[in-house]
Amino acid sequence: MAQGVGRVVVIDDGSSDDTANLAQQAGAEVISGQPLPAGWVGKLWALEQGRRTVSTPLTLLVDADIELAPGIVSALRQRQREGFALVSLMAVLEMESAWEKLLIPAFVYFFKLLYPFRLSNGRSKIVAAAAGGCVLIETARLEFASFRNAIIDDCALARSVKQGGGRTWLGLTHSAISRRTMHGLRPIWSMVARSAFAQLQYSTLLLVACIAMLVLAFFLPVLGVFDSHTRWTACAALATMMATYIPVLRFYGRSPAWALALPLAGTLYLAMTITSAIRGWRGVRSRWKGRDYPSSAS
Repeated sequence: MAQGVGRVVVIDDGSSDDTANLAQQAGAEVISGQPLPAGWVGKLWALEQGRRTVSTPLTLLVDADIELAPGIVSALRQRQREGFALVSLMAVLEMESAWEKLLIPAFVYFFKLLYPFRLSNGRSKIVAAAAGGCVLIETARLEFASFRNAIIDDCALARSVKQGGGRTWLGLTHSAISRRTMHGLRPIWSMVARSAFAQLQYSTLLLVACIAMLVLAFFLPVLGVFDSHTRWTACAALATMMATYIPVLRFYGRSPAWALALPLAGTLYLAMTITSAIRGWRGVRSRWKGRDYPSSAS
């Protein structure tokens, strides 16, 4: 169990491995998840079942695959005392395979572009973001029913807190590590495709705008390098883009040389987003862990 944590509740949402038994052996209270009601997504229903058992002022939400370093709970509580109703950390994902090294840092980079941390951590309600793997929140603000069908549940929770007048804080860390293995391209593709179209609010117009921006950011500068009239402008654009990516690579201990592959990573993420949109047009908002969430969910 994490240092500084008292009662630990684990919701067994139909897991097929030995997580529930291991949790019980460690002293956690394991609750067998009830069948998924209509209109709910799996994780939010699991969280709702756990919420009904909590009576403490603060609640720590942690995914089953997250490993917390000693002292991290105290650090979260210290940040919470600074006036934040919700504090979350983006866990480090394992980066062993070439696909993980190519795409995981880029995932964080693009997430920060979509949800700038400075804006999210400020008082403005326009941008609200959280990382669902590790969240410390005031228990009174745990309210899942109003966004029970949200695919991007962590950001929906942050938005709910901000709309209720609370402040949120999101940061990167090396002290929360995801032990979920995603060797190969397919699991990363599935992870992104399940929520990419949701991030665009299921809007074809926003999808077209996204495609246009990625083409301008990645394809045109690369093509421009081979044109004598635009070569220096294209090189400057690529250098600027890569320079903004290097701090993320350094945070995760990756060589700055990986910045040269950012156009490739951007192309793959664009393809994942289009895959997500095609699913949406076919009536499936998201597909994750054997569950399809139809567009008609309410």
